[in-house]
Amino acid sequence: MAEEKINLLEKRKAQVHEGGEFAMEAEKQSLAGSVSQRSCSFCGSRVVLYPIADAIHIVHGPIGCASYTWDIRGALSSGPELHRLSFSTDMQEKDVIYGGEGKLYNAISELIDEYKPSAAFIYSTCIIGVIGDDVDAICKKVQKEKGIPVIPVDSEGFKGSKKEGYKAACDALFKILGEDDPDAQKVPKSINILGDFNLAGEIWIIKDYYERMGVNVVSTVSGDGRIDEIRKAGRAHLNIVQCSGSVSNLAKMLETEYGTPMMRASYFGIEDMSKALYDVADFFDDDEMRMGAQRVIKEEVAKLMPQLAPYRKDLIGKKAAVYTGGAFKVFSLVRSLRTLGMDVVVAGSQTGSVDDYKLLTELCDPGTVILDDTNPLELAKYVREKDVDLFIGGVKERPIAYKIGVGFCDHNHERKEALAGFIGMLNFAKEVHSSVMSPVWQFAPRRAGNRT
Repeated sequence: MAEEKINLLEKRKAQVHEGGEFAMEAEKQSLAGSVSQRSCSFCGSRVVLYPIADAIHIVHGPIGCASYTWDIRGALSSGPELHRLSFSTDMQEKDVIYGGEGKLYNAISELIDEYKPSAAFIYSTCIIGVIGDDVDAICKKVQKEKGIPVIPVDSEGFKGSKKEGYKAACDALFKILGEDDPDAQKVPKSINILGDFNLAGEIWIIKDYYERMGVNVVSTVSGDGRIDEIRKAGRAHLNIVQCSGSVSNLAKMLETEYGTPMMRASYFGIEDMSKALYDVADFFDDDEMRMGAQRVIKEEVAKLMPQLAPYRKDLIGKKAAVYTGGAFKVFSLVRSLRTLGMDVVVAGSQTGSVDDYKLLTELCDPGTVILDDTNPLELAKYVREKDVDLFIGGVKERPIAYKIGVGFCDHNHERKEALAGFIGMLNFAKEVHSSVMSPVWQFAPRRAGNRT
């Protein structure tokens, strides 16, 4: 029995590229009724801020919003773990009618006394934007009384998608930077690592590579982040930005106020990881640092390549679909899958720009479907039509893959395996291989008719 054909919504067609001359739209409001995969502004702010492990994070709003907590994006810490606690003012009907400022003041004061954090971030949710609580005034009052930064995050969900939340988080982070000594000297041969959230310990892997080649890391924002280190971010000579969508606003502020240039990087896959190390050495124009980068890459690749060979042998010619939050990650995944011998036939992101998709089209093979801010039906349509063997995405894409009978790999914030760096490429290969080559897929309806 033939599968039912899935058609594109007419207003979505401009955000899908199926081949031919490139012409595509992006960065639009999600189409009503299409069940977009995007998250809200509040979600975006939490993504960026709550890996800061020595701060408390208080959600001012109904208890439901506080469900977006550490468990959803399990950022690891090498020390304090205050970020693993989720606090909410638990706004009720009475609070909505009479206002929640008193409740917020008491909550912040009590939590600071109890946990002695280095700072407190206060997140405004949709209902706060509606009733008009003066969160800024409460934060200033408590900060004066307690002597630590108490920072409002203007993250009302209705403001837009998570991109607006990213901006709100960057604005909050910059307030901490403003507290550093304005006369402090730059740290020699130093960088900030921005946009990695240390989901499975990646920030420790990346820092190790840079330190082995002679680079000083001033701060990491925000994975394994500390308030005092973030204060000093203006002392670095260079900002390395991985997740450009989440922290690009902070990088621009650092460039404007501190004169610190920004460099984009990706730590996924052999090519991009190597480039991230060489680019830093080239920025400092330091021959010793270049030799250090070369030494690190040579040592790591020599260990990695023999281990990849058996996985590549089985995966050559298999087809993959990739859909992530930011477009820059898609580039790395396409290159990494190509290293494993696989073909990417569907690629897209939630928050990419037209320029991102143009570059993605040039990187992919002709005929690869490029998607912006897509929805479950579109993903199902192209995964079926392209007869995909593997779908790489996040938690919201997993059910789509399994219902169709396709192997799935989580490359988003729920994962527990480090996928960055050279060791991350090996972990990635193992996960891809076990997913694609599992014998269970022979029993999936789309494959069952081909069994011998």
